[in-house]
Amino acid sequence: MVFPETAYRSVFSTARRSVCSLVPVLSLAACVSALAKPPGDNFSAHFNFPRATYSSSTLRFNLPEKKAPERQTPAWTLQVYRWENDALQGEPLALGPGAIAEIGISGSGHYILEARSGDLTHLRVIRSFPGFVSILPPLLAIFLALVFRQVIPALFVGVWVGTSLLFNLNPWIGLLRLLDTYLVQAMTDPDHVRIIIFSMTLGGMVGLITRAGGAAGLIKGLSRLAVSRRMGQFSTWLMGLLIFFDDYSNTLMVGNTMRPFTDKLKISREKLSFIVDSTAAPVASVALISTWIGFELGLIGNSLAHLGLDRNAYWLFIKSLPYNFYSWACLVFVLMVAWSERDFGPMRRAEERAVKTGKLLEDNAQPLMDDEMTNLALKTNSPPHWYNAIIPIGVMSLTLLIGLYKSGHAAVTANGKPATLYYIVGESDPFQVLLWAAFAGTFTCIIMYLIQRILNLRECVEAFLIGFKSLTLAMIILTLARIIQLVCGELETANYILSVSSGVLNPGLLPALTFIIAAATSFSTGTSWGSMAILTPLIIPLAYQLPLEAGLPASAVELSLLGTVGAVLSGSVFGDHCSPISDTTIMSSMSCGADHVDHVRTQLPYALVVALAAVILGYLPAGMGLISPYLSLPACILLLWLILRIFGRAAPSAG
Repeated sequence: MVFPETAYRSVFSTARRSVCSLVPVLSLAACVSALAKPPGDNFSAHFNFPRATYSSSTLRFNLPEKKAPERQTPAWTLQVYRWENDALQGEPLALGPGAIAEIGISGSGHYILEARSGDLTHLRVIRSFPGFVSILPPLLAIFLALVFRQVIPALFVGVWVGTSLLFNLNPWIGLLRLLDTYLVQAMTDPDHVRIIIFSMTLGGMVGLITRAGGAAGLIKGLSRLAVSRRMGQFSTWLMGLLIFFDDYSNTLMVGNTMRPFTDKLKISREKLSFIVDSTAAPVASVALISTWIGFELGLIGNSLAHLGLDRNAYWLFIKSLPYNFYSWACLVFVLMVAWSERDFGPMRRAEERAVKTGKLLEDNAQPLMDDEMTNLALKTNSPPHWYNAIIPIGVMSLTLLIGLYKSGHAAVTANGKPATLYYIVGESDPFQVLLWAAFAGTFTCIIMYLIQRILNLRECVEAFLIGFKSLTLAMIILTLARIIQLVCGELETANYILSVSSGVLNPGLLPALTFIIAAATSFSTGTSWGSMAILTPLIIPLAYQLPLEAGLPASAVELSLLGTVGAVLSGSVFGDHCSPISDTTIMSSMSCGADHVDHVRTQLPYALVVALAAVILGYLPAGMGLISPYLSLPACILLLWLILRIFGRAAPSAG
């Protein structure tokens, strides 16, 4: 159906004259519904028009090649008008298939986006909010979760507020779109679905291992090596370092493997989840071979190409590793806490409770694992053998390594990249391989237990289902966290945080400010990779150009570039293992059987202390060239050791 431009503009002009200065939301929604999506018009599928934005931002539009309308002669022209006074925002822009157009938005209010091609016109009305509004959904969710200790209602309210903002402050429409659009979008995201299947299948495998006596046998075997709380915590940290190639695998495998063992040693679930969570992402982010490396190199390489620099992205990444102060300091701090058995803040109270009363969780805790799984008993006639746990876990780990290699090698061959190990692992699909690994471990369990006649087929299915459904609560939280990440993307939360910080950037302070921006962004959005993807293309050109514009020598340019690359990666890791809406934080609580709010509440003071040390003795002096990063990192570690010695106290029995 074709609607002439004059008809559209006439209707909008009549509507604008008929309303007062405060436009009723329902009238506006009616206009949008009637005009933006007329019957038979599918143009809305061709343009990535936003639903909302924030004031003083830049709107970016594109017309994808595969979605370009057949009737595109003459070319499409984009214009943005302010609803209240019909003021044109910038000059009309031509837009062809695959091209990108940018138009600035000057202030808050309502705007009409108009795309024209001959007598065809597509319109949409969007709402521009004050910038701070874009960070309300994640901040509200975090605040409610910490205050009321109920993660699901907190996340739901945060998402609901976000979708209501996207749909003209209409809470009813926001609720409907949350259910029929964003929930469906999250549940049909292939990577998200793979993580859910992997996590619940791994939970089923853990149920099988526990029922067959493998977990009890593993504890019995390990108890001969680690006979103290110190060695239990150290063993957990060491296992986290060994599984350096993927943070998801690290979190889920270490937590599920070590939980029965640390429970016997009266190590609180909060402490276990802290060790697991604070090892997984930091070690994966600095590993030379990991599932992170391909993503990181891609971002760095694209930024270098944009600047016209002929530099090796992998070599730049390696040179920036000494500036990844937070990740290195976090790994060492976890070791110091585990070996010294000293704690402070909420973690100290959790450890004292576990040692004095034997309560691994608070009385009102809601662990992300149900009681049926926790109390899953060993079959009475089943002797506990450690190999009934080690062999399935070993098969899963081997499948993971082989799968990463096979998946990455196929991708490298298809892309024509060098078949080196770091490219192979970096190009692999970890979400796909995790599924292979989980099912390989599960099938190994079933076959072993049937052959040994420890369990019959019915008992295997029952044990698997108990472990499988034990993670239902965690998967609900993970899905809601994914939805709030989608909403934050549409609200441009990360771009707003960057925009308000850009005015105070200078070459010497850039690494420190970049770390703070990346940490705030990843904490608010709950995603490290998303934060890196947004900030890296913006920060790296800035780090290269600022010293040049200031007339600084080449050494200062190199320092700014390396320090900023390390700060982006390190700051993104902070939010990844601290934010209550981060997937790895949720999976740490899940695999360790910890209350999610308690995990965040006890871990956050430790993470903030490490971040503060990294900024004061790392990014500030190293970024300004006052000290080598090889001296800054030991200074950070020394400061953390002093803080732990002064403020930390050992649990009574650890004396």
